[in-house]
Amino acid sequence: MSQFQKKVELVRSEVIARDVVRLTFNAPEIATVALPGQFVMIQIGSGQDPLLRRPFSIHQTASSEGTLQILFKVVGRGTELLAHAKVGEQLSLLGPLGKGFVLGEPGKACLVGGGMGIAPMLFLASRFQQQSKKGVVPKVILGARNSEELLPLIGDFEALGLEVLAATDDGSLGHHGLVTDVLKSINLGPDFTVYSCGPRPMLAAIHHLCLKENIRCQVSVESLMACGMGACLGCAVPLKAGGYAHACSDGPVFEAGELLWSL
Repeated sequence: MSQFQKKVELVRSEVIARDVVRLTFNAPEIATVALPGQFVMIQIGSGQDPLLRRPFSIHQTASSEGTLQILFKVVGRGTELLAHAKVGEQLSLLGPLGKGFVLGEPGKACLVGGGMGIAPMLFLASRFQQQSKKGVVPKVILGARNSEELLPLIGDFEALGLEVLAATDDGSLGHHGLVTDVLKSINLGPDFTVYSCGPRPMLAAIHHLCLKENIRCQVSVESLMACGMGACLGCAVPLKAGGYAHACSDGPVFEAGELLWSL
């Protein structure tokens, strides 16, 4: 897989909800070869503070336009600085990095995103929609803290012709509770594959549910990364068979059964 380190232009900045930002970059080399589930490392600022690049899932690409999007929540100094980047500013992107999702049949797929784990799900949904036939599309379950964070993102999936089942922590939209509650309610068959990204407790619960129902499950794990290429060993995740894998180079997408989970 080709990788590029490029100075790219920020062409659009959107505040989706409180502290949730979506940025669009003109990055044709990366956008053309990127796969759902992969990520980019972004150098924030021009000095040494912050020193290290930050990882961001690829939220969406438009190969014909050469654009690439990321979606993130402001949680610290790095994301705070990135949220205030100006349209026209040049930032250094390294990517696409990591191993993405392995796509199966659109009609036998269920996408589950929680919080900022929704970010790579839109890219994945778009690819499934492109290869679907006769309106056979994947099921989509999205969860967030409240309707403010979730509603704008649901609109992006609905624009692809997909129906979204929603869950919110406060009950302001859809099911009042967890995405796993919704997943249990739709009774998937063993020929389905669940594709998921979100907080580790959510992924663990989805893994155990899929294991019980004999459903294949792929997960994109969220992990702190320093280099994004497997050199620093800072993003190790434990394996069921023993030892560790690196989320940046061996993942971030894994077969859920390969990982060691605890609830």
